[in-house]
Amino acid sequence: MAAAQTRPAASQRPNIVLIMADDMGFSDIGCYGGEIATPNLDRLAATGIRFTQFYNAARCCPTRASLLTGLYPHQAGIGHMVEARPGFPSYQGYLNTQCVTIGEALRKGGYATYISGKWHVGEKRPHWPVDRGFDRSFSLISGGTNYFKLDRGRQMVIDDNPYTPEGDDFYITNAFADNAAKFIREHATTHGKQKPFFLYVPFTAPHWPLHALPEDIAKYRGKYKAGWDTLRERRHARMKKMGIVKDSWPMSPRDPDAPAWESVKDKDLEDHKMAVYAAQVDRMDQGIGRIVEQLRATGVEDNTLIFFLADNGGCAEEIRPEKGSARNTWGDPDAPPGPVGSFESYGLPWANASNTPFRMFKHWVHEGGIASPLICRWPAGIRGKGTLSDAPGHLIDIMATCLDVAGVSYPETMNGARVTPLEGKSLAPVFATGKRMGHPAIYWEHEGNRAVRQGRWKLVSRFVDKERKHGQWELYDLEADRTESKNLAASNGAKLRKLTALYDAWAKRAGVVSWDELNSARGGKKRA
Repeated sequence: MAAAQTRPAASQRPNIVLIMADDMGFSDIGCYGGEIATPNLDRLAATGIRFTQFYNAARCCPTRASLLTGLYPHQAGIGHMVEARPGFPSYQGYLNTQCVTIGEALRKGGYATYISGKWHVGEKRPHWPVDRGFDRSFSLISGGTNYFKLDRGRQMVIDDNPYTPEGDDFYITNAFADNAAKFIREHATTHGKQKPFFLYVPFTAPHWPLHALPEDIAKYRGKYKAGWDTLRERRHARMKKMGIVKDSWPMSPRDPDAPAWESVKDKDLEDHKMAVYAAQVDRMDQGIGRIVEQLRATGVEDNTLIFFLADNGGCAEEIRPEKGSARNTWGDPDAPPGPVGSFESYGLPWANASNTPFRMFKHWVHEGGIASPLICRWPAGIRGKGTLSDAPGHLIDIMATCLDVAGVSYPETMNGARVTPLEGKSLAPVFATGKRMGHPAIYWEHEGNRAVRQGRWKLVSRFVDKERKHGQWELYDLEADRTESKNLAASNGAKLRKLTALYDAWAKRAGVVSWDELNSARGGKKRA
């Protein structure tokens, strides 16, 4: 990271607002080719920069760990999810003491720090937001929940106190946005412009269950009756026109597990599901508008750096309660999608459309699982307005960027423990010149799915669950073929061997353990 040599005056250092969507595809929002109404995000994009080759870590917990620490997930202790894997330090299920969060680093550097949203990187004390660098917290500690009430077994907190929402008007997306705006307002009252702040707003929208407000659903009902095949074609055309993707990249074929729209029997139900999903994204955008309005009202909008991104690609999980099943603890199998009593997902075919034009989904590390929108907007600090950047970037770069613009150094130790060196590189040079020196390579591993990207080349494989082994490596030239349609592994053995060696060295350094070994060790002998 090219950290600033001298710290700017407090009144000159930017406030930082980091906003993240949950389970949202690359093409869902308007400024990335989607038809969903996202006017507030579109305005941020029109006065900022959109990155077209930015990556997440394919799944919620690993992404959050990487985003917050500037490290790869395994290095932060969350190589998988929050389930502890005894004997495997890289998979302990909560942030370890060898990492530093953005909150911890910026608070040490003089920032006030706030979170309003989903945590999901540590279920118990001392692993809550207030334990890891946040002054104030309005948080869903656990993963997803009912949007209208707190599900059994889930935890919400205000600071270090358990919180259970009450009343018929609770909707979690509104609650996260409104508490984020409240933190901005209260900060202005307490500190004025003399103390900068960092605000982290990780929404749960549009993660399943499909829960939305009736007035939002009504805006989209009937708009998806042309089906997912037509939706993919229309989005792809808009993305090419915008310059989000190249004309020369073919759209990936419809996923083999998605039926042709013409063969779908209950088209009205499928339209309804996608309408609810769109309503969830729409309501999130409305909340982002209220957050930006509060920045404007308190006079700090121009000197606030806003990030917006997604934690993984669209989710292909098929979630729906079954009649007579013990899994019916969270929803009524007869309820239509949308209200409090329902509990389902929008399903693989719509997720395939969300990830237009790419292959695969959340969980996998083909482009459909890891490609994320990234909007960066900072009126006082970004030269390019409404521009696109094809500079490849990764979640590890967010911490580096925050420290760079804040003039804060990354610590070598924290609370007496030696800290793992930062992996990320600041995006700030792109803000100033449109270019930066990229990474020598960037890496992924999740549940045995593996990838490495070096320049234009990407090596990727998926874990074959039925055979309990890694699939064959696939090799793609992303400059010519980012939709991963032409596997060059057989024709370019030298590149295959080079990238395999890079991946193996990184996996060893980062503490990656084979997915089969982890599963074989569950409930068995602990590994030293």
